[in-house]
Amino acid sequence: MKRLFTVLIALVLMLSGGMAIAQEQSAQKKPNPIDSLPWKIGPTTVQLGNKATLNVPDGYAFLDPAGSRSLNEILHNPPVDEDEYTLAPKSLDWIAFFSYEDIGYVKDDEKLDADAILDSYRKGTEETNKERRSRGWDELNILGWSAKPEYDTQIKSLAWSILAEDTKSHHQIINYNTRLLGRHGVMDVVVVTSPKELATSIADFKSALPGFQYVPGESYAEYRAGDHVAEYGLAALITGGAVAVAAKKGVFAVIGSFLVAAWKFLLVGLAAVGAWFKNLFKKKQA
Repeated sequence: MKRLFTVLIALVLMLSGGMAIAQEQSAQKKPNPIDSLPWKIGPTTVQLGNKATLNVPDGYAFLDPAGSRSLNEILHNPPVDEDEYTLAPKSLDWIAFFSYEDIGYVKDDEKLDADAILDSYRKGTEETNKERRSRGWDELNILGWSAKPEYDTQIKSLAWSILAEDTKSHHQIINYNTRLLGRHGVMDVVVVTSPKELATSIADFKSALPGFQYVPGESYAEYRAGDHVAEYGLAALITGGAVAVAAKKGVFAVIGSFLVAAWKFLLVGLAAVGAWFKNLFKKKQA
């Protein structure tokens, strides 16, 4: 009887161990939602709509608008009206989102008042939080500039980054923004990364950015008299053109609605799939 009892215990342990192994194997076989996205692995050249091209270097991956929409859903980012394209490195330390605004030629002769722009962001975020509450999302608090707006007159690029935090978890968030001016509009680029990875992530992103170029006839230098000129300048690019509208209406609701879509997030657990993402390159190349 005692021997039978011992055998039964051994069987239970074996079966429970087998079940645990089976569950672990099942979890490993469960497809990662990012795995199903139509990534294009570099080196390759891709189209950003009909306005620009991007050379995707070796060690980077790219998503078209359909794939980017799916990625935004996975990351709980709100949808945008324009087509969006995604670039990410093998390390997955950052993700860049590209979208084009067909707003016309933006004159770059405007002086930037960083304090006034930041104040507009804060007021707009108050309106943003109303909508975030209605969606059940955590609210945001603007902490200040991580990098004040700076315009590069040589490459016609406006760049800045704002530091914000989740008011509930106090998790800090940084979106690094670049606006690449063209003849008929602007290419918006938002780079999402963690504050501690900001310096290395932006340096890595900038190393890939020279692969971007407007197609012939669309560069800023090819402006011709009679081309449509945007209704606002550099400062309004930072707030999605909402400052110009809000100044006329005397409200910041427009800024708020823009900022809902302007902020991009990375899931806290996204770093956990970094190793898998590296394997994706091996599989695609094979």
